[in-house]
Amino acid sequence: MRKNIVAGNWKMNTTLAEGVGLAKDVNEALKGIDAKCDVVICVPFTHLASVAGVIDSKLGLGAENCADHVKGAYTGEVSAPMVASTGAKYVILGHSERRQYYGETSEILKTKVNLALAENLTPIFCIGEVLEERENGTFLDVVTKQIEEALFDLSAEEFGKLILAYEPVWAIGTGKTATAEQAEEMHAHIRGVIAGKYGQEVADNCSILYGGSCKPSNAKEIFEKPNVDGGLIGGAALDCASFMGIVTAF
Repeated sequence: MRKNIVAGNWKMNTTLAEGVGLAKDVNEALKGIDAKCDVVICVPFTHLASVAGVIDSKLGLGAENCADHVKGAYTGEVSAPMVASTGAKYVILGHSERRQYYGETSEILKTKVNLALAENLTPIFCIGEVLEERENGTFLDVVTKQIEEALFDLSAEEFGKLILAYEPVWAIGTGKTATAEQAEEMHAHIRGVIAGKYGQEVADNCSILYGGSCKPSNAKEIFEKPNVDGGLIGGAALDCASFMGIVTAF
């Protein structure tokens, strides 16, 4: 059966010292509870090796991105093998900020997913529509296309190694949140798209997270929906108490 997962995406926040401190706090907080979900923190590249050294196996570690090349003359890039060498086990790919600000296309993301899988990294693959697409009614088609173009060249076995994260772009960092019903509608749609390609068993075993202004006050209502398997958490992941409030919503 699929796992419930709460993953933090720190984005471009925290110095190294601040990040190590926050990771220690989350790690310590997890020791005091019987978490009903897997917990992951995805941190800046500069933090990965140091954070890996201060957390234990109850807390998963991931990067926020990786390059679409293995190595070479790509100044400033960080490859999947580099990420894996730090001890990280996860990598966020396809985040709307990467698509919007850095022009990442489905073809680029297809390459990144394959390179991540080759290093035994678990991709947390993000999909979601912008406000115009939500308002004009094309949001289901938009998300279907994002999945098909970037992921449907994978085998069923490869696809089964992914985590998906539905993040309505209009709800990221805006304070707006999709209602639990809107989240459930999209998550059920995504599961149906997966089932149409890979069969119901693969679809039923795929963890699909919700992201977009998820916080302790609304996490429980969202997570109670049958097709929502947790959250990809932005701002609330930068505060240990808030993050743990979401973890304990299960």
